[in-house]
Amino acid sequence: MSTITEREAQEVSAANASGKQPVVFIHGLWLLASSWDAWRERFEAEGYATVIVDWPGDAASVAEARLGHDSLAGVGVQEVTDHIAEVVRGLTIKPIVIGHSFGGLLTQRIADLGLAKASVAIDPAPFKGVLPLPASALKSSSPVLSKPGNRKRTVTLTFDQFRYGFANAVPEAEARELYERYHVAGPGRPLFQAAFANLSAGKATKIDVRNPDRGPLLIINGGEDHIVPNVLAKAAFKLQSKNPGRTEFREIPGVGHSLVIDSRWGDVADAALEFIRS
Repeated sequence: MSTITEREAQEVSAANASGKQPVVFIHGLWLLASSWDAWRERFEAEGYATVIVDWPGDAASVAEARLGHDSLAGVGVQEVTDHIAEVVRGLTIKPIVIGHSFGGLLTQRIADLGLAKASVAIDPAPFKGVLPLPASALKSSSPVLSKPGNRKRTVTLTFDQFRYGFANAVPEAEARELYERYHVAGPGRPLFQAAFANLSAGKATKIDVRNPDRGPLLIINGGEDHIVPNVLAKAAFKLQSKNPGRTEFREIPGVGHSLVIDSRWGDVADAALEFIRS
């Protein structure tokens, strides 16, 4: 049974009809498709067709998500990967794929399936084989990982938790604006899958870094990121550099995990555009 929403189907049809190079955007935990609205406008102005994918069970809006339903409870990395792959396979031109946070991990999984012309993983959640466990990443994940029952639930961050994990590099007033505008509950299961990937036989976060069908990959990391600090992003880059395809790393100084939605998003978009044009 298809999980593609009406909105996604319409965007795929529009991209196919346009004949333009499609760009697929993938959000991460605690955000929705609306987190890419500014990116959509920028990329379409640059001549690309855009498709923003949901996670299966996503609410249509932040307001709807805050009504309290748990439609994402229990959703894991494989379910989201399968959904995105279904959307991407509907495109007649192989897309460029851009993802943030867990969306960055999902971007690499889609590329590993041979479905991406090129990929940009921004502050990507770690895949199986990425070994460092930085203190800031553990603290950022603790609201979920501290309670095993959260594996089957959704979790909403408090403002202080969001401030530490996402918005540590912006002024408090901007952090509060981002929290009110974008933050929604996210499923706990993906965090458990990533945190314990190297201790289990699970394949949800496994990537074949030597896969010749992966295509070019850029990993972008925020220099002040608490959730995915540089040591994590660079470990992923080191592993992905084993691939025969072009693999690059770019650090954006002075930004945290909110870099795709805060006032510095344009700098990140510039880096992505520079890579996919080269």
